[in-house]
Amino acid sequence: MNLQAEPLDRVFAALADPTRRAILAKLTAGEATVNELAAPFALAQPSISKHLKVLEAAGLVSRGRSAQTRPVRLNPAALAQVDGWLGDYRGFWEQSFDRLEAYVKDLQQPEKPR
Repeated sequence: MNLQAEPLDRVFAALADPTRRAILAKLTAGEATVNELAAPFALAQPSISKHLKVLEAAGLVSRGRSAQTRPVRLNPAALAQVDGWLGDYRGFWEQSFDRLEAYVKDLQQPEKPR
C-alpha cells in the first residue's frame, strides 16, 4: 500500500460515517466536550467516544486539556489533504462539464435545412 495513501484512507474511512460527519460539522463552530457532542444524537457517551477515536486516528480532530474537561477541536489540515486529492480531479470534471455543456448547446440548435 502507498504510504502516502494511508492517512488519506483513514480520513475517507472516518468521513464515511454520517455521525462522524455531523460531529465535524458541529466542531466547525468551535471546540466542544464529548457530552456536548453527544447531545444531538441518540447515542451513549461511549459510542460518541468511539467515533471520536476514529476521527482522532484520522487526524481530523484533536483533544486538549482544560481543567476537568478534554475539549475536542477540529483539525482542518486533514481536510486539506482531501481537498488536495479532489483537486487532482477538478480539472477532469471541469473539462467533462464543458464538453457536456457544448453537447447540450449543440442539441438545442435548430436543425439546419439541407
